[in-house]
Amino acid sequence: MSMEIKSSTLHKTEDFTEPEVLYKQLIDKIMMYHPSADVRIIEKAYNTAALAHKEQKRKSGEPYIIHPLCVANILAELELDKETIVAGLLHDVVEDTYMTGEDIEREFGSEVALLVDGVTKLSKLSGTMDKVEIQAENLRKMFLAMAKDIRVILIKLADRLHNMRTLKYQSEKKQKEIAKETLDIYAPIAHRLGISKVKIELEDLCLKYLHPDIYYELASKIDQTKDSREAFVQSIVDAVKNHLKEASIEAHVEGRVKHFFSIYRKMEKRNKTLDNIYDLFAVRIIVENVKDCYAALGVIHEYYKPIPGRFKDYIAMPKSNMYQSIHTTLIGPNGQPFEIQIRTEDMHRTAEYGIAAHWKYKEGIEGTTKGNEEEKLSWLRQILEWQTDTSDNREFMDFLKSDLDLFSDSIYCFTPNGDVKNLPNGATPIDFAYAIHTDVGNYAVGAVVNGRTVDLDYKIKNGDRVRIVTDKNSKGPQFEWLNIAKTTQAKTKINQYFRNEYKEENIEKGRKKLLAYMKEQGYDKEKLLDEGIVEPVIHKIGFGTMESALCAIGGGYIRVSHVASKLNDEYHKKDRIEKKHTRTLSDAVRMKSITFDNMDLQKGIVVNGIHDRAVHYSRCCNPVPHDEIVGFVTKGRGVSIHRKDCINIINLSDEEKTRLIKATWEISEENSRLESYITEINLYATNRLGLLADVSKVLTKENIDPTAMSSRIDRAGIATISMTFEIHSIDELNHLVDELKKIKDVIDIERTAG
Repeated sequence: MSMEIKSSTLHKTEDFTEPEVLYKQLIDKIMMYHPSADVRIIEKAYNTAALAHKEQKRKSGEPYIIHPLCVANILAELELDKETIVAGLLHDVVEDTYMTGEDIEREFGSEVALLVDGVTKLSKLSGTMDKVEIQAENLRKMFLAMAKDIRVILIKLADRLHNMRTLKYQSEKKQKEIAKETLDIYAPIAHRLGISKVKIELEDLCLKYLHPDIYYELASKIDQTKDSREAFVQSIVDAVKNHLKEASIEAHVEGRVKHFFSIYRKMEKRNKTLDNIYDLFAVRIIVENVKDCYAALGVIHEYYKPIPGRFKDYIAMPKSNMYQSIHTTLIGPNGQPFEIQIRTEDMHRTAEYGIAAHWKYKEGIEGTTKGNEEEKLSWLRQILEWQTDTSDNREFMDFLKSDLDLFSDSIYCFTPNGDVKNLPNGATPIDFAYAIHTDVGNYAVGAVVNGRTVDLDYKIKNGDRVRIVTDKNSKGPQFEWLNIAKTTQAKTKINQYFRNEYKEENIEKGRKKLLAYMKEQGYDKEKLLDEGIVEPVIHKIGFGTMESALCAIGGGYIRVSHVASKLNDEYHKKDRIEKKHTRTLSDAVRMKSITFDNMDLQKGIVVNGIHDRAVHYSRCCNPVPHDEIVGFVTKGRGVSIHRKDCINIINLSDEEKTRLIKATWEISEENSRLESYITEINLYATNRLGLLADVSKVLTKENIDPTAMSSRIDRAGIATISMTFEIHSIDELNHLVDELKKIKDVIDIERTAG
């Protein structure tokens, strides 16, 4: 048995100018927990990342490769598998270098490619969205990626931790922005996953940048009293060791320094100064098995008086993040309170590493189990479920922050059958009902707690036994329940009920509102409600069908003026396109300088007088400058200009081919910048949430305003997004296509060819 004063944070790797030092540390760490590991793939990933980031520097001036190496070291300290560490080394190469996802998959396999892609897509957002919307879209993607593979968030947490460690190189404004997001989102996620090593360090670093005066004052005061406090906890540790030894209980005893953020939060919550906070240190007892945990508790309570109400048995009732331990606060020899935590070695490992200690993918390591991890990640499934119920990014952010923060202070209660329910402090029977099942919540009419009837706004306490009274003939949830419910899950289910219950009524109400508004504004409802106008507009404003949009109008979720004006704009855009296609040859010659060599392609015969004929651009293939083009002499409509790969040209009969004439572009540099041309492309992708939003962001970034946009999904789940827009040259079009191909799940892009 030994005593150690420990910090619960990860080992803080110093910033090195020589990456080779960090790489050696990485390999040493891997060999400590996986001696038989084949590290050739890790060496390959390191060399690949070093080459890809070769010319890049961090804001600190160091080679960029330092960052992925530090991320990989953090992952190794969490004892993660080699695929995760490889992905950690490569996590920025797709986003910041010439490498593509296909390169990663070819060189390192689909598993690593999936992890890198999951992390890459988290920050790949741009366009006209404000910061809240960008953050929300970013987090939506992150939770979807987590659902596919939990290791995505472990890499993201390691990435965020190293960025927080090096935050001093950012501007003060950026420091506060990143620290606030970390405290609101990433530290709570680390807590939910049970990874206290990461959570504790993130919280302390957030305090340092959000409240530097408090942070440095705490550091100074704690340092001043360090010797006396360490002497106090040392005396407790020595006494505990002797008591356990006399009781023949094998144990490891250590003193743990509580982190600054924890102390700061206690001072805030209890309205006390540092001098009044005695439990800055906790004594931790680690034993062999659960039986010894309770035996050690008996020994400790025999020698020290416990403080009533400060005993918690997280072994019998584990926290939702898998944490297990016995906590008891006692009165010391001099009347000073101190805390003791008792746990097994396995519980200790889970407390430090959380999901990383159990969600194993380690090849060839004995004891690899998934256990009940699916159940332990039920909160993630809830987030995925309710994020699909709201398209409002601000509402999503409010829900998310609330949901992550709620369970920082939990209570335990029981169903009539004795099942344990973990709810946030302040939860009511309504939250309890929806935690059991949606129908139990929807049909709840009352609650019985510990055999006594209570109101639905009753605040559930630790240990309460709760029974929900239901009635299938009830009217369903009441609007005031939204003010009573504490959990995001309950609020989402209540909102969902109201949307479904009044759907038909709201659709009819929305239809009447829209028609009345159109009449008031003098809009032509027949033209504006044409399917060709409605379909692209509905998708642009984020709805799948016109009925959904009408329901939103009727329910007051979206303004009728917004929908009507979008329909009107779309109609006028299409009208302008139609008129543009009726230009004469003289207009074309003046504006775009198209010339024809008056030569029959089949026979090489010169045809005279072609410049007197009308000319128009074919709408089936929409040629743009530098496309290979050909003219087709129509009967009575002059000459239509097609791309040579147009399907209509390819399928001409032999007789019709005799009416083809050679056409070439002759455009000045000035005109090439000023003039625009209509073109249309089809984008094919595996359908997913946010696909249209991602496409729209690329178009906005490239300053492209679509004149028409529609999408459809086939039975195989393949989405086809058709876009019509104006372009200045084939080079500009090719660049746009390249950018669109970078979007996740895009399969192919092609120009329409008839």
